[in-house]
Amino acid sequence: MASVTILGFGGRAPKEILEVVSKGVKDGTIENVTIQRSQSMDCALSRAPYRTFVSSSSSTSSLNGPIITLYCLPTNVTEYLQFYNEANSVRTCIMSGTGTAIVYDPSKGSFLGDKVTVESILSALSSNSISKASFFSSLSSQTLQSLSQLDTMASTQIHPESKVGDVVLVIGSGGREHAMAVSLAQSPLVSSVLCYPGNGGTAHDDNLKIVNVSSLDPSLPLISNVIQLVRKHDVKLVAVGPEQPLVDGIVDELAIQCPSVQTFGPSQAAAQLEASKAYSKDFMKDCNIPTASYQTFTEVDKALAYVQALSPNQRVVVKASGLAAGKGVLLPTTQQETLAAVQEIMMDKHFGSAGDTCVIESYLIGPEASCLAFCDGKTAKLMPAAQDHKRALDGDQGLNTGGMGAYAPAPCVTPYLQQSIEELCQLTVQKMAERGTPYVGVLYAGMMLTPDGPYVLEYNCRFGDPETQVLLPLLETDLYEIMKACCNGTLDQIDVRFKEQTHASTVVCAAKGYPESYPKGMIITGLPNKSQRNTKVYHAGTKVDDTTTITSTPTIRCNGGRVLAVTGMGSTLKQALASSYAQVQQLDFISDNSSSSSSSSSLMHYRTDIGQKALQPKLRIGVLGSTRGTALLPIIEACESNQIHAEIVAILSNKRESGILLDKGPKLSANNSNVIIQHVSPKNLTRAQYDAECTSILVDAGVDVVLLVGYMRILSKEFCAFWKGKCWNVHPSLLPKHAGGMDLDVHKAVIDAGESITGCTIHEVTEEVDGGPIVLQKVVQVSSDDTPESLKAKVQPLEGPAFVEALIKKYPNCQLEQNDQQSKTPLSYADAGVDIEAGNELVRLIGPHCKKTRRPGCDASLGGFGGLFDLSAAGYNNLNKDTILIGATDGVGTKLRIAQATKIHHTVGIDLVAMCVNDLLVAGGEPLFFLDYYATGQLDVSSAADVVKGIADGCLLSKCGLIGGETAEMPSMYQPGDYDLAGFAVGAVARDDVLPSKIIGAGDALIGLSSSGLHSNGFSLVRKLIEREGLEWNDTCPWKNTTTVAESLLTPTKIYVQSCLPLLKEKLLGGMAHITGGGLLENLPRSLPKGIIAEITGHPPLPDLFRWLQQASGLDDTELLRTFNCGIGMVLIVPEENVSHVKDILDKEDPDLKVYDLGVLNKGQDASAEPSVVMKAPLS
Repeated sequence: MASVTILGFGGRAPKEILEVVSKGVKDGTIENVTIQRSQSMDCALSRAPYRTFVSSSSSTSSLNGPIITLYCLPTNVTEYLQFYNEANSVRTCIMSGTGTAIVYDPSKGSFLGDKVTVESILSALSSNSISKASFFSSLSSQTLQSLSQLDTMASTQIHPESKVGDVVLVIGSGGREHAMAVSLAQSPLVSSVLCYPGNGGTAHDDNLKIVNVSSLDPSLPLISNVIQLVRKHDVKLVAVGPEQPLVDGIVDELAIQCPSVQTFGPSQAAAQLEASKAYSKDFMKDCNIPTASYQTFTEVDKALAYVQALSPNQRVVVKASGLAAGKGVLLPTTQQETLAAVQEIMMDKHFGSAGDTCVIESYLIGPEASCLAFCDGKTAKLMPAAQDHKRALDGDQGLNTGGMGAYAPAPCVTPYLQQSIEELCQLTVQKMAERGTPYVGVLYAGMMLTPDGPYVLEYNCRFGDPETQVLLPLLETDLYEIMKACCNGTLDQIDVRFKEQTHASTVVCAAKGYPESYPKGMIITGLPNKSQRNTKVYHAGTKVDDTTTITSTPTIRCNGGRVLAVTGMGSTLKQALASSYAQVQQLDFISDNSSSSSSSSSLMHYRTDIGQKALQPKLRIGVLGSTRGTALLPIIEACESNQIHAEIVAILSNKRESGILLDKGPKLSANNSNVIIQHVSPKNLTRAQYDAECTSILVDAGVDVVLLVGYMRILSKEFCAFWKGKCWNVHPSLLPKHAGGMDLDVHKAVIDAGESITGCTIHEVTEEVDGGPIVLQKVVQVSSDDTPESLKAKVQPLEGPAFVEALIKKYPNCQLEQNDQQSKTPLSYADAGVDIEAGNELVRLIGPHCKKTRRPGCDASLGGFGGLFDLSAAGYNNLNKDTILIGATDGVGTKLRIAQATKIHHTVGIDLVAMCVNDLLVAGGEPLFFLDYYATGQLDVSSAADVVKGIADGCLLSKCGLIGGETAEMPSMYQPGDYDLAGFAVGAVARDDVLPSKIIGAGDALIGLSSSGLHSNGFSLVRKLIEREGLEWNDTCPWKNTTTVAESLLTPTKIYVQSCLPLLKEKLLGGMAHITGGGLLENLPRSLPKGIIAEITGHPPLPDLFRWLQQASGLDDTELLRTFNCGIGMVLIVPEENVSHVKDILDKEDPDLKVYDLGVLNKGQDASAEPSVVMKAPLS
């Protein structure tokens, strides 16, 4: 078996390499894999369809098989020079005979060599023949030739006498342009970087390649001067920093006037993405790119009227559509502030002509991220996400600015979100190309990470400032090579890499008073003589003092609002910020008239809290579970209450219908849809393959620690190695006692052993089942009368809190320092998760529906402490009649799961009423009034109103009044999005008319009334069958192709009041049976006297739904009839002489109701025997 090293692929993960490694590991030809400078390979190999763990042994000396290097051929000279040691190691391996190399050429998307394929490589690895040696010998020869060619190309960059470099012109004068110049000057392909007009920093940078150039004719516009400079200095590439020249068409003009020169930036047409927010919002809407809902206005009166029509509490964002130097976005908090914002933009022209058009959009909630992508018109490659600080003052207070600081990478953007955002950028580039306006340059997407996923706030058509000052220092790939590739349309051939395990932060030093009026001309003190190892001071609003001479030390003065951006680097964000602030504290802006350098005379302002929120990111928890996940609830509550500074970011299960997915998952996703709630099927996968796929999802979610909560799978050794020390399980005993057992078996073992204490153990997961290091244990007493079930009831509630305590113990930062202070903060009912206002709004919405259910005896008003019903007004005032009240209660069961999953809520209320009032009918009663109980974890007014409307509709069909109900919001009991229902119906009947009557006997006819479908029983089985058959709720029904699975199953239960109440009034029935859970065979006997047998001779053919259920389940006729209603929802027991009249009334009252002659009652042989049902014929 071979040992393989994957070398030099950077951010690439070609499918050919993934196939070689995954197939080789699977078939046993590869046993050891090492990854070097190929940061994307690890995760890519673990994802479907490869599902391969990279498991490298500590030494390859013990391996007997060949040593193979899978080497990525550099696509350009700079990459080759930067990582020359990699090529050298490949040469050494080949020349010394210690191994061989298989080279992948990313520019061609294939292996180097004739007919070298995945199959031929695997065949050679598994072969022991002479052809194997010949195969690898040929590859080695071609590898050495390719490296020799790169040596020749590189020699021109190494030897001064043959060195050739290009001239680059950077347009702009800010900190962004200084950072661009510094990064471009690092390229061995660049001889000089001209900055026009530049600033004090670019005039005196450490890198002597960087110089400022001036206008050749100041009277000419900027674009004309740029053309002259390009021609004078033989410029090869123009890199445009600010947006205004791009919007003015500099790229288009240079393409005409200087066709041989490449310009990095979008055309004038493509720059409309930033030039007009109205255009970009329309573009996003047309292309289905997630963005806030919006309205665009060109008339101030219409804009003001729109705002006035909004709900007073509805927050919006008001934007000037045109260019406003990054300051044209206003965030009002009240309606009055919103009206003032519109006036400021459109009437006062605070942003000039940029406010001719105004965009008003919905206010989104979530962390913001600056996401920049390199683009070549076809491809978008995303940089690490950054976060900037727009407000002028600490704590995000004060006025909006161009940006007071930034840091990268932003921890809030997980690999999963990074991929999603890159897809949005790719879609943007694709749609722009389809419009005939290909986008080239940097696409800056301002993103809001909302609970519903990433939304685009706006586009910018250039590098961000100050984001550039943290992103370019992290860039590992040659910026000049990237820019050229973007201009040439070959970005897909460039490996855009950023430094791993490295963070950057920048702190902007501004003139005091910025962004309002501020002084200029102050002397900047404390500037370093040269760049420090982990610090760089980028200049923005600076200039060189006019008195500075060539031989003197330059005096740099302030010449703008944002003056400097101090960037620090480090292996952690904390280190990066420390470097930034250490340098900032050396700086000051001093007026010429100042007599001292004290803080009171300083004219420099900076924020002291850049990156502080990111210094203590929440611990990110991933969960694997197979069962209900009861122990997860305390963890969720601890996260939501800030007991622990953590968040659950992924829940994975091997069971599609597990409670941890269906019950606990929605609680999390209701507040944040970025949480990954996913079923991962283990079908046809080895244990390691399954665990690799789960690992890829957990890694993409940015998981720090994995918790096993009722996880019913043994983990592979590869998974245990990957998550060593970071995967915990809870075991229901005090380990090491009773290891290896599960659930009740463990508790039984504790009792059998006569132990006096037990508990639960949180332990690290290792390859040895229940054998990993113990993190924490919690103890309970064992009583002499305990059973396994009672012991479980003691231990199980400890498991969730034990996880919480273990997290705090192992991750001290997980416990916030301000907890004590927070505990003294006043808490409202809303803080506990109960929204009183939402409850009031629900009452307001459902009131009209309840009013419709008025009937004699009640007015169906809501809001009192109890509902009143007047029996006299209902006609039960005859003293000669002995009136009996009948009560019935029921629920809807797991049918609710389908309603909640599909958000179809308006029918289950009818089910609730039907299940209760149909039971009243069976007792001979007339439904009088109804009450409901609606319980939920977080009240969603809209869905609750739909449910209650359904209840009111059911009451109308039942001719009963909806006189009250209870809405219970219990965050700790239910998940958001979940609810449960209970109904209570009361009816009345004269004592002499109570059913079943005592005269039921042999010879009575059985009349069946058709059901509307499943009604509300059997759904636990139905949901299992739907899952097993691979159906989704929105799929077309296999039993009815005109509707979806969910719509068919959610057909409400038939209410039989309209058809059957007249029969009761005329006393035509001996009894009735409501066919619910237990089906015909269990429910009909409940209405029969002893010694009676119901013989079913005429059961109708099974409706299509029930025929499908029988086929899918494999149930025989008997079990089917014991489980479902099989098309019969109510059975009438009718004296033979009344049958004809009963059928006439049924036809009159409900013409659509199907009526069946089911059979007849007969006497059994034993008069004391329990009544029963006998099927005289099979279901047809």
